[in-house]
Amino acid sequence: MRHFLTSLTAGLAAVAACPAAAEVAASGDTGFVSHNAVEVSASPAVAWAMLARPSEWWSSEHSYSGSSANMTIEAVAGGCFCEDIPAANGVAAGQVEHMRVVYVDPRLRRLRLVGALGPLQAEAVTGALTMTVEPSGAGSKITWDYVVGGYMRMPMGQMAPAVDAVLGEQLTHLAAALARP
Repeated sequence: MRHFLTSLTAGLAAVAACPAAAEVAASGDTGFVSHNAVEVSASPAVAWAMLARPSEWWSSEHSYSGSSANMTIEAVAGGCFCEDIPAANGVAAGQVEHMRVVYVDPRLRRLRLVGALGPLQAEAVTGALTMTVEPSGAGSKITWDYVVGGYMRMPMGQMAPAVDAVLGEQLTHLAAALARP
């Protein structure tokens, strides 16, 4: 979390440089929609399989433990997008549930998770993140739509661009991981 908060500004700058198409598609007093999409040369089957391995593509700067190696997604209904926080300096290990899997359809290559990411966890909001992989040309198009609603102590419109930027950064990392030989 410490890394997440300190890198929100960096996330905003990163969105300008990332190849993913990112936008706050809608925003109001009680919610917002973040839409991100990227085209990759990997096949839909390969891209779909990589979604469930955030340890290979999630940014360590946007983790509570400081390392994406501690992140997993159990891609089954009721599964957890979780992060282990290793024991250190005599302090017991911990864990964070980032989101809960509510929908998995390998035929459509669609994964839906619910929960509040990063600093949204401390607010009375929740979100639904739908990740879709579909064929596109010789590769795939990966789309993420994160719909957030509820009550926040700060205006939703102020948080929406930062959340969108961080999600865009993660999708860019996923695309880069898929481009590795």
